[in-house]
Amino acid sequence: MEDVAVLGVGMYRFGMYPDLTNEDMARIAGMQALADAGLAFKDVDAAYVGHIFAQVMSGVRVMKEFGLTGLPVQRIENASATGSATFREACLAVASGRHDVVMALGFDKMTAIAGLSGGSPDGMEDAILPAAFFALWATRRMHERSMTVEHLAKIAAKNLNNGALNPMSQRQPTEKITVEKVLGARMISWPLTTRMSCPIGDGAACAIVGRADLAKKLRPDRPVVRVIASDLQSEKYAPGHLFQGPVVGPGQMTVDTSKKCYEEAGVGPEDIDLVQVHDAFAIEELEYYELLGMCKPGEAEACIDRGDFELGGRVPFSTDGGLIARGHPGGPTGLAQIWETTLQLRGEAGKRQVEGARTGLCHMMGGGSVCAVHILQRG
Repeated sequence: MEDVAVLGVGMYRFGMYPDLTNEDMARIAGMQALADAGLAFKDVDAAYVGHIFAQVMSGVRVMKEFGLTGLPVQRIENASATGSATFREACLAVASGRHDVVMALGFDKMTAIAGLSGGSPDGMEDAILPAAFFALWATRRMHERSMTVEHLAKIAAKNLNNGALNPMSQRQPTEKITVEKVLGARMISWPLTTRMSCPIGDGAACAIVGRADLAKKLRPDRPVVRVIASDLQSEKYAPGHLFQGPVVGPGQMTVDTSKKCYEEAGVGPEDIDLVQVHDAFAIEELEYYELLGMCKPGEAEACIDRGDFELGGRVPFSTDGGLIARGHPGGPTGLAQIWETTLQLRGEAGKRQVEGARTGLCHMMGGGSVCAVHILQRG
């Protein structure tokens, strides 16, 4: 990725908003990102808009909230990796030299699709994404390795407590979440409880990307956050390949995609200071510890017990609460990871700040058949 930087970020807190439209949330996230970059909408050369559930032409309608400037608008959809794919396309547009400043905007209203738009927040607990697939991951891991339900609960508790430090998190516990509280939550599909699972919701997130030299000119008062690698892959056939269908895909995709990004960026897992992953369920985050190379196969449980991936640990994961706490509306999820990583690398993440953070990795899966990885770096 040649000289591409994140110029600005914005986000509308994920949650359940029956009275808000996609346009309402996207406009606020987009205006925040523009203000953060020190730009006006007329300065944007192109826009990539990511949404899964919105209606046809929703991207163009949302852009009208900012102005009618004639800029090209392209819709992106890649299941849960929609926001990540949207960000990648914006980065590639800048890296190609075709555009100097590009908006990547994601939004969605999952509550409306789930029929919960008029319901209470309690309804969210009854609309968890398909847990049975990931429960099978968990029981297989318990059979093959030393994993226990307590390991999953430790991940969930970590992420929920991180979410309490993030004002944009959908779930914001008012008291410390313990392993016991996670295990005591309602069971969805054994061994996964509601607190080990992401909620559905609504929201928007935005990133303005542009030439790295513009970042310093626009905001000389803060560090430049560069996009030093970005990759998107789908499944590869191999002998014995299991077509698992949507939701759960082969772990090799994460291995291959992250490896390509490490090579492109000229870094290794040992150089990463913080990580955001597709932790729709706690078992996913545990698997990604190993698949991203943050520990050797079979060592994830020991790392969890040592606190390696907690704030203050060796490599903090899901610093903003992850999908489990921050939420997972779909279209904006991957861009929320960019929002968090950008703040971390600028040193602007408040109580959840990773000390000395210089390099961050963002990882998302899409429908179990697509994997997106980005590596951002300060400097």
